[in-house]
Amino acid sequence: MHSLRRGRGSLPERCARSGRGYTDCIAPTVAPMSSRPPISACVITLNEADRIEACLDSLAFCDEIVVVDSGSTDATRELAAARGARVLLRAFDGYRTQKDHAVRNAAHDWILFLDADERVTPALRASIEAARDAGFAAAGYRCARATEYFGAFLRHGNAYPDRVLRLFDRRRGGFRGDREIHEHVEVDGAVATLAGDLEHHAYRSLDDQLQRLDRYARMMAAHLHVAGRRARIANILINPAWRFLRGYLLRGGFRDGWRGLVYASVEANYVRQKFIRLWLLQRQSGR
Repeated sequence: MHSLRRGRGSLPERCARSGRGYTDCIAPTVAPMSSRPPISACVITLNEADRIEACLDSLAFCDEIVVVDSGSTDATRELAAARGARVLLRAFDGYRTQKDHAVRNAAHDWILFLDADERVTPALRASIEAARDAGFAAAGYRCARATEYFGAFLRHGNAYPDRVLRLFDRRRGGFRGDREIHEHVEVDGAVATLAGDLEHHAYRSLDDQLQRLDRYARMMAAHLHVAGRRARIANILINPAWRFLRGYLLRGGFRDGWRGLVYASVEANYVRQKFIRLWLLQRQSGR
């Protein structure tokens, strides 16, 4: 990790003189000795004390780690700081906005973004370092994400390979658009695929999954409603069934055994909730 130059006065003092808040004032960094492009790892958190250490340990090869926390009441911030992360505190007003804030406050242009429940595997790390040694030929890099589900990783269905773009040059892309849920990175330029998986330890329990998907369904329904999307009875009946059939049968989710069945069922229920909520919003607004 590269240390921050203090310059004239402490960082809080210089931020105060500039009129900016402490968490929005970035100190310049010492240029890395290597000619390899430096990487800033970014993570957003809220009460992730049980998972943040494993996440940050997997990012130890990066040149800095930026954690944007939205008010954890556990030891998340302290644990992150102990791992060498630069911790910023910011009120949460949307996933995309929170992640964009982390990207903008990073010291380096190459960004590796992880959620607190994700971990870079040794194979993925080797692939990232090989791409960096080659000077990053693409504008962004995607990788497969493997979700751990009740003690085993799902390897089929809608859950895998679930390719996500997480390594990118912020000068050519970022978290664009206005959708705050199911946000993703877009870049201008070529996108390459990295070898190795990103581990996703998404759910602490079935209740955790159901509560999270209920929150996502509310947010997506609200977003679709504002965007003018309409829900019909067919969406409530057919879309969940198609999601289940596509994941469980066509994409081989049944090969993950009972885990694949539970995952496909819960995922289909999320689609049903999303369209029911959108349908109700239409009725309430008279649209």
